[in-house]
Amino acid sequence: MAKKTSPDRLPELYKAVMSLESEEECRQFFEDLCSESELTAIEQRYQVAKLLLEDKVYLDILLETKASTSTISRVKRMVTGGNGVVRKVLCRVNPGLENKGSAEMPE
Repeated sequence: MAKKTSPDRLPELYKAVMSLESEEECRQFFEDLCSESELTAIEQRYQVAKLLLEDKVYLDILLETKASTSTISRVKRMVTGGNGVVRKVLCRVNPGLENKGSAEMPE
């Protein structure tokens, strides 16, 4: 089930992200905007999502990412029941993932 968008969100932030012109500019933007721990958490969740789509099991994901089992579970719920955009973007960036990541991902 997709989350409802909060009316309190800041649309300008998302427009700003879309205006970034290069990977380097994007990296610098997030480094300026986020603390080191916030950025590490986002990167870790992205990596967990990718590994889930690669049909990796929880133990392998835990060993590779050092993510907690609760983080892995949260990301799994997001990948299987979220808006679908993380899956779409991961497949766009990694075309080999398109036919992977079953609806019932391994634990």
